[in-house]
Amino acid sequence: MSHEGIRFLSEEEARKAAAAERELPRDATEPLHVRVRKTEGTGMEIVWKDGHASQWSFTWLRDACPCATCHEEREQEQRQPGEPKPQPKNMLPMYKEPLRPVQVQTVGRYAISFEWNDGHHSGIFSWEYLRRMCHCDACKNQASR
Repeated sequence: MSHEGIRFLSEEEARKAAAAERELPRDATEPLHVRVRKTEGTGMEIVWKDGHASQWSFTWLRDACPCATCHEEREQEQRQPGEPKPQPKNMLPMYKEPLRPVQVQTVGRYAISFEWNDGHHSGIFSWEYLRRMCHCDACKNQASR
């Protein structure tokens, strides 16, 4: 039997996957307050109904885009959501405009979407996805258990 294309998880990866599969309480995935700092260009903050606060930079959000194309690209490169693409080793790096949304809109009552200044616009960030992707110290510690 061939095992080509099958990827076995390390113990740590399996623990993180199990933590991600746990069902979150409704108050943990419903935002009380969402603030997108589009003008400042710094990122997005959400205070959840359970009182927890999460924040992400725009660069992190773009690198964590949940659309199928971005998800498959990350899997092929074995990158985690939010982990930047490896940059080519140029002698002189070219200037790249900082990533920021051109347009932001809610998607029903369950998500938010961004149209980015690099032209990408197909990712829909569900509230549950964002809560699971919270990278504050408390959430990191909980995920490593």
